[in-house]
Amino acid sequence: MREIASQLVKKIHEGSISPMKHLTEIFAELDRRDKELNAYITVSRENALDIARDAEDRADDGQEGKLSGLALALKDNISTSGLRTTCGSMMLDDYIPPYDANVVSLLKKEGAIIIGKTNMDEFGMGSSTEFSAFGPSKNPHDIERVPGGSSGGSAVAVATGMADMALGSDTGGSIRCPASFCGVVGLKPTYGLVSRFGLIAYGNSLEQIGPITRSVGDCALLLNCITSYDSRDSTSVRNEQKDYASYLEPDLTGMKIGVPRLFFGPGTDENVSKKVWKSIENLKDEGAEVQEFDLSLLNNALSSYYVIAMSEASSNLARFDGLRYGLQMSKGIRNWSDLFSLDRRNGFGPEVKRRIILGTFALSAGYMDEYYLKAQKVRTLVKNEFERAFKRFDIMLGPTMPTLPFKLGEKTEDPITMYMCDVDTVPANLTGFPAITIPCGSSGSLPIGLQVIAPPFREDLLIGTGSVVERRSGWVI
Repeated sequence: MREIASQLVKKIHEGSISPMKHLTEIFAELDRRDKELNAYITVSRENALDIARDAEDRADDGQEGKLSGLALALKDNISTSGLRTTCGSMMLDDYIPPYDANVVSLLKKEGAIIIGKTNMDEFGMGSSTEFSAFGPSKNPHDIERVPGGSSGGSAVAVATGMADMALGSDTGGSIRCPASFCGVVGLKPTYGLVSRFGLIAYGNSLEQIGPITRSVGDCALLLNCITSYDSRDSTSVRNEQKDYASYLEPDLTGMKIGVPRLFFGPGTDENVSKKVWKSIENLKDEGAEVQEFDLSLLNNALSSYYVIAMSEASSNLARFDGLRYGLQMSKGIRNWSDLFSLDRRNGFGPEVKRRIILGTFALSAGYMDEYYLKAQKVRTLVKNEFERAFKRFDIMLGPTMPTLPFKLGEKTEDPITMYMCDVDTVPANLTGFPAITIPCGSSGSLPIGLQVIAPPFREDLLIGTGSVVERRSGWVI
């Protein structure tokens, strides 16, 4: 059993583990497994080893950070100065950002070693990491199955020891889905808690950067390091800084837990339901009060989400025209329309093209009121219903994903069935509320995740409840 990151960093601080030795072991695991699993798009080996050497010097001087010597992987839509950032797309195959995302600056300040950029569905558009221009990632528990998406590479890297921790981004479940499918912890923070500066946008009003880790304690440690107000992000919120690690041993006596019945709706695998309900019963044993209830508007959340997400994707991806940066196949063509069309036709994959077309249609004259504005109204109604529910309950629980990890290629030909996979995760993005997935068991070798949703800026409740779920489930990677 591999040591979790919060234990490793203590040993690095004490001097009982050398950052260089640890990083060498990480790269040995990467060399052994990544050819098969395809978790990484870009590996920054030499630079990482140089930083590890510096980390040993800083440790000697007593200048350790909270993450000193730990190997971190970043989803490939988070900007890294001098390190290729592709978004899983040929459109950005050779793009090297001139600056670091805010979260990257914060990680470096705490001594983290960025070892590479992980595979993802192109521009974050997918739930399986099959829609990557660099090939699909594979589930480490069964290589014939998907790892989830769109942050699949980050989840695979953490689950296999090819990274100590990782960051992903979550627009409709893109952290929680792969974390659930790979048997690790994934947290989508409250919208505005973590700066989005340097995150290459898919759906601005929906997405957040968040941790993917092997334990809830590691998640608390990483969350502590990336929550900071950032004036460069207009959605960043000034909020009281919390020490999330201080909430790892909660008393759940009297906690009110709501279980929306629709989280166990049609299409939910029986094995998933059984394991999630077993964890819920464990929480009752810890003193929590559990009640099932109805959230009627959950039926409308998925369709509302996809109209909004695709509309924002259409607007955001208009910047990729082959003129300012990105793929330029059309040098010498003077007609702008021909140049624009040729570069985008060759630079974008089929799923991205599908979402751009649908989003453009939803925003077009004559249809915007019918689709986009109506979806925004439904979004407000869903958020209002959640706010009313949180007057009765402290948290809500349910499955993270309705099914077990599906086989590679099983859903790629039918977009609707792929989109339906997000049915339990998108409400947290529509509302902006925080949510976490914790492994709660397995069916055979395949992990099952339990999702906890809390009111805004109550990540402390997620960490506390998650730590109890983790302890009672006994799941260890």
